[in-house]
Amino acid sequence: MGRVITFSRNVFIPLTTVCRNRCDYCVFRTPVQEGCILTPAGVSGILRHGAASGCTEALFTFGERPELEPGFTGMLAALGYGSILEYCYGMCSQAIGTGLLPHTNAGVLSYGEMERLREVNASLGLMLETTAEVPAHRHSPGKRPEERIRMMEDAGKLRIPFTTGILLGIGETMEDREESLMVIADLHRRFGHIQEVIVQNFCPKEGTPMARSPGVSTEEICVTICLARDILPPDVAVQIPPNLADAAALIPCGVDDLGGVSPVTPDYINPEHPWPAVEGLRKIAGGMELRERLCIYPQFIRKGWYHPSIEGLIRRLEQQIRGENR
Repeated sequence: MGRVITFSRNVFIPLTTVCRNRCDYCVFRTPVQEGCILTPAGVSGILRHGAASGCTEALFTFGERPELEPGFTGMLAALGYGSILEYCYGMCSQAIGTGLLPHTNAGVLSYGEMERLREVNASLGLMLETTAEVPAHRHSPGKRPEERIRMMEDAGKLRIPFTTGILLGIGETMEDREESLMVIADLHRRFGHIQEVIVQNFCPKEGTPMARSPGVSTEEICVTICLARDILPPDVAVQIPPNLADAAALIPCGVDDLGGVSPVTPDYINPEHPWPAVEGLRKIAGGMELRERLCIYPQFIRKGWYHPSIEGLIRRLEQQIRGENR
């Protein structure tokens, strides 16, 4: 058996599609309208289905700062919540009660907001995407590189296991990718909190300003993965989404992880690209050993980088996946 390739079995829970950013490549964002907030009953149903299907992770994601969009706060108040982060906290608590470890991608957060969410999350995430100023982000204040780097620094100070990544093909150069990876590597050397870096290729989508933009080739993704593996410290995993590229061809380039894959929910960010089943992941891994993991990596469990309130669930799920990996 060759080296180990890991993945997490999750449910993808988009609490709202409302977002203050207007990225040129995004189809996830919608205006404030009926159905733009996933109800507590909807969340509960997904969580129960995920737990029954053997998932260990609840991936909560939503548009950044949706309260800045007119009408959103009123719709959220009708559900009994004063802010999207209050709602997220409540749904994360529900996930823990269902037996799933929450991991939240909420866009740019403050130190205090992350400190609060840490109570009910095993890990947090934010894609750096790029340190370059690109036209695709001209209407997206939350994509300012300095804001994203600041948040990652704060996560390090809080000892939060963290996921980040770069997005390929949105107008950045190879030099920009190198700079982005070096920034991430520096953050990890300073704080030791980056558990994985996603190397994700942009996929053109109809109805967006970048619908006719070319994607990046498999060869270019491979070169970037090799660059990431050279720049990043060895204890930081390099991840690729197995539904967005020729993952089997990219594994030999230095991939360590295939990310969160759901047997229950679609990829709401890239709905046209379905997740492979676990057996499909085995084919992608080829001669490598495929091993399931939690959304908090083992080294952070050993260091105790989690809130005491979720320790029992972490230990129980550790035992569960240890048995499944045999």
